Amino acid sequence: MKDSIFPSAPIVQAGGLAKTFHDFWRRPMVRAVNGISFEVRPGEVFGFLGPNGSGKSTTLRMMLGLLKPSAGELRVFGSSPHNVASKARTGYLPEESCLYSFLTASETLMFYGSLFNLDRTVLRERVRQLLEMTGLQYAAGRRVGEFSKGMLRRMGIAQALINDPDLIILDEPTSGLDPIGCRQVKDLILTLAGRGKTIIISSHLLADIENVCERVAIMNNGNILVHGRLTELLENTSLCRFSVETESAEQIRAILDFLTRQIGQNAKMDHPRKTLEQFFIETLEQALPASKSPSGVAYAEKIAPFLAGKESPGKDAS
Repeated sequence: MKDSIFPSAPIVQAGGLAKTFHDFWRRPMVRAVNGISFEVRPGEVFGFLGPNGSGKSTTLRMMLGLLKPSAGELRVFGSSPHNVASKARTGYLPEESCLYSFLTASETLMFYGSLFNLDRTVLRERVRQLLEMTGLQYAAGRRVGEFSKGMLRRMGIAQALINDPDLIILDEPTSGLDPIGCRQVKDLILTLAGRGKTIIISSHLLADIENVCERVAIMNNGNILVHGRLTELLENTSLCRFSVETESAEQIRAILDFLTRQIGQNAKMDHPRKTLEQFFIETLEQALPASKSPSGVAYAEKIAPFLAGKESPGKDAS
């Protein structure tokens, strides 16, 4: 992890944060965020959950300096979200991937990388790695305007990571992706978190948040209803589940009888099962490597080396 401005301080800190949208005559129309307070710590994956219009995306845009808060305080890397140095260390995937349709996939990433004044040699290598990581290497020369929604989402993820940011803000990162793509994005998030990156995710897909986030905040009507560690919010400490490997019905009955005698009530038994996502991915993984499509998304398993901390050339701006 790169040195931060305030190593022990939260990466993002909000206190009484509010945002009200006004009409042409400056009359208040919508209070999208209503005095919320939270902090995101270095190296954690933090999730925002909530229905449409709950204030999630507005909160993210204030973190990015795209919107100015109406009230309260918001600090990113210990300074204003409008600070240019903070922006240079941030990667952002918006809810809708808005890319230049006339540029090819390679040109798109070269353009975004040039905004960070990256060395051209380093930039070309990062573009290659990101296209391979997202399965778009065979579509590198195609115009982005020809891409499907899923391919555009992969491009959006690649452009958000081109500067190897310390803070990564992802708004609906798996929207439009197939199950394999969703699994790859979640693996990528966990890899980046393992490097000490701070990641903030907004999503409607609860399984995505549950798989990768350490802490979450649930929003509604501009308010945070509850926030905390997922283990604390979801774990039912009044129940205990034991797992044993046995196919003997006699042994199972003996175990249940023993538990019943110990606790004074009937014990329940069930068989663990895979999630549908796990079963789907395992099924397709047997076929996908042998059926790569040179015109679309290829099967990709590896994280870009520079995102895994294995980049050898200097990564600082030239």
